[in-house]
Amino acid sequence: MTVAMEAQLGARGPAWRDVATKVVLALASLGILFIAWIMYGVGQALFGACLVMLALAFFVIYGFRRYYFARFIFPGAAAVLLFVAFPVIYTIYLGFTNYSSFNLLTFERAQEVLLSSRVIDEDSRRPFALVGEGDEYRVFLPEGEGGFLSDPFPLDGEPISVSAAAVDAPPAATLEMRDVVALRDPLSRVDVTLPNEMVLRASGLREFAFVEPVFQEIEDGRLENVQTGAILTPNQNVGFYQTAEGTNVTPGWRVFIGSGNFERIAQSQGIRGPLVGIFIWTITFAVASTVLCFAVGLLLATILQWEHMRFRALYRILLILPYAVPGFISILVFRGLFNQNFGEINLILSAVFGIRPSWFTDPFLARAMLLMVNVWLGYPYMMLLAMGFLQSVPQEQKKAAILEGAGALRVFFTITLPQILPPFLPLLLATFAFNFNNIVLILLLTTGGPDIPGTVIPAGQTDILGSFTFRIAFMDSGQQFGLAGAITLIIFLVVSAIAYANFVALRRTAQKG
Repeated sequence: MTVAMEAQLGARGPAWRDVATKVVLALASLGILFIAWIMYGVGQALFGACLVMLALAFFVIYGFRRYYFARFIFPGAAAVLLFVAFPVIYTIYLGFTNYSSFNLLTFERAQEVLLSSRVIDEDSRRPFALVGEGDEYRVFLPEGEGGFLSDPFPLDGEPISVSAAAVDAPPAATLEMRDVVALRDPLSRVDVTLPNEMVLRASGLREFAFVEPVFQEIEDGRLENVQTGAILTPNQNVGFYQTAEGTNVTPGWRVFIGSGNFERIAQSQGIRGPLVGIFIWTITFAVASTVLCFAVGLLLATILQWEHMRFRALYRILLILPYAVPGFISILVFRGLFNQNFGEINLILSAVFGIRPSWFTDPFLARAMLLMVNVWLGYPYMMLLAMGFLQSVPQEQKKAAILEGAGALRVFFTITLPQILPPFLPLLLATFAFNFNNIVLILLLTTGGPDIPGTVIPAGQTDILGSFTFRIAFMDSGQQFGLAGAITLIIFLVVSAIAYANFVALRRTAQKG
């Protein structure tokens, strides 16, 4: 029994090691919880909740032996939660809000911004000078032969109010402007009260003036314009303060609007029309790019298989070069080559045929240019794969077909292609998925242009769904994150349906085979 106990203790390790492990795990979990608290404090409650769940799971899984089996899958599950599930859920959530560049703040912060608005009385503007007296300062406001000199005060950054008395002559020495500029931040918190009870404060680097707030808060969170008496009422349905006429006053705040973005997409022809057209072009672009890259790559690989061709190794290296050059560099080079005025392609076409195609302004030519550039970037990958797959086709079958009188094309389509197509299918599907979201090519080459006329959002003839959503979220003046999130959800559902249909089709094809 003693031997068994010693063996058990040896397997489990000393007790102090378990305690130390749990202390380290607790400290690490507390660190994650602290980060979650920071995320919650800056308004990222959903991300903070994810971190809280991860912290608790981390402590439980690594702190107790009964959950030992989960230690190996926890890092992967945590990565999926943070970098896959959370972005998807957060993007979908944004689709049900009015989040945009006009609605970035919370209600309290938006109200604070409006209440901090100030208006300057132009008639009260007057220059000032700053007088230094040891660790304290005085403000001198000239008027006539003399002016007003304030009581001494410290510039420690705290708000302070001081009185000023009339003096017959200006002070003998004042600070240089460069010294005043260094003190501009604490000086902005100083109020100087004149003998007539007018309160002046810094309104610039060289002036003091009477500054009053534009709005003051009244009951029910409403704001009143101090000068005009106009009332602003908070509308929690749209996330803006509104005037009596219903005009929105910026800045707004983020609110949950339910299906508002989806109703806007369905009801606005300026959004629905471009979205349908861009979806059709996205499918066309992805299919055409995949088919053309496959065809060109397979054709070149077949040619390079010819045993009697001289310098095959050199041709193979030259044809693979586009794959070795970084894609964004090739795209930028082609952007210059296709320049309508100075590009080499138009210079050659002009010299030979007398034409200068409008590559970037004509919708058809812009789309054709995209396909040409994308095929140039993608065919080496297909060529490399095809060169490997062609090696696996038995030569005896080809020789037997040739002896029976079959031509080269018939041998290719009846023997070679059917044997290399099945292993190519997963790669073709992956290429389709890549081109479906190939926003780098669109943004670097055409930026989505030429623009589609009559839209209320940025949309171009060469935009695909990914670049279209990116432009709405990050390149539009309004940065409509909520609308982009709603469109992203629609794209996600459509792509999921297409992927499921492809999966079913492949499964049925495999069953028939």
